[in-house]
Amino acid sequence: MLSKILTRGGPACLYLIIRYLKGITLLSAVPISILLGWAIPGVTGGLVRLGNSEVYRAGKYLGLPEEPPLPLAAPRRPGDVVALVKDKTFVRSLRVLLLSLVAIPEFVLAVMALTAAPAAVLSTLLGPLAPGQFSLLGVQVENWPEALILGPLQLAFGLFLLGWVAPAVARRHAHATRNLLAPSATELETARLAQRVEELTRTRAGAVDSHGAELRRIERDLHDGTQAQLVSLALRIGVAKQTMANDPEKAAQILDDARDGAEQAMTELRGVLRSMYPPILADRGLDGAVSALCARCPIPVQLRLGELGNVPAPVEAAAYFVVAESLTNITKHSAAGHVDVLLERRGHELYLAITDDGIGGARVNEQQDLLGRGSGLRGMVHRVEAIDGRIELTSPIGGPTVVEVILSCG
Repeated sequence: MLSKILTRGGPACLYLIIRYLKGITLLSAVPISILLGWAIPGVTGGLVRLGNSEVYRAGKYLGLPEEPPLPLAAPRRPGDVVALVKDKTFVRSLRVLLLSLVAIPEFVLAVMALTAAPAAVLSTLLGPLAPGQFSLLGVQVENWPEALILGPLQLAFGLFLLGWVAPAVARRHAHATRNLLAPSATELETARLAQRVEELTRTRAGAVDSHGAELRRIERDLHDGTQAQLVSLALRIGVAKQTMANDPEKAAQILDDARDGAEQAMTELRGVLRSMYPPILADRGLDGAVSALCARCPIPVQLRLGELGNVPAPVEAAAYFVVAESLTNITKHSAAGHVDVLLERRGHELYLAITDDGIGGARVNEQQDLLGRGSGLRGMVHRVEAIDGRIELTSPIGGPTVVEVILSCG
């Protein structure tokens, strides 16, 4: 019974005492905050962060799920009082001051709950030995009968405060903190929309960069490869035309070389087109295309395909290129001996996981590292985020490396 009381009362008293100490510190800083808060935006932002901290501590004490934090204080210029008053986040965080005032009597209760029982035992034992120097329940102890009567009563009262009253007050304070400081549904929706706009801006910027890089790559491949082959082909045909009358055999040989060049140009052109949207996706679907990628990989690949259903073309292309890029990176850099690929439909989402047992250490970088790694992963991230997908890379040193991708098919 005593251990249960201590287990309940100890954390409750500690919670109330810490709230009191923070509250007193905050109240003592109020004059400075009033003088500087209107002029220095960072002061008001600190009050909002303090409010979020109090909500977090209250939820942790109650054992409840973490509440969404208050949105950050609205940006404003120094001295802009109008923007400060209109900032609902800041106005709501001012309620921390009310909680600080309430914390003063709660602190007195916590101290009484912690000290009443030990003081009862001490006064019961020493009171009769020093008459008039100790008190129990506010009554000075003069003799043993008074000590033996009042001592157990104060002990019971102290245990009651510690085991029931202090925890009830602490829970009430924690609930009040969450109710007063937690953001409203409108504030949460506004913050969610702002975060969504920021996320879309970032992902669209990444998609534009990735698209620009892809166009430059296609232009480079066409210019350096296919175009050069076609120019060479035209020159050979011209030479063959000029030598046809004088040396038919040489002209025929030149035409044979031109035919080989034409076939090579067609091969390179098909490669460029395949990098834009692989024809195999249209011919065999996503499952067949991924199966072909895994079959061509020089490292043994275990492919686990679930029921995919109807997958939109952009999602198919993104999943295909993630598998292709991942298998290429694994072959070049991971020193892996085995790869596991899982592709399945989970409700309205397509789930893809690629795991290898290589050396690990893969990172998403804007630029290639000394080993030529990293930029391909950035391209994968841009391609996935461009269609509102999510990608997560886990690659500790020593492996294994896991790439998980979730793409919405809704």
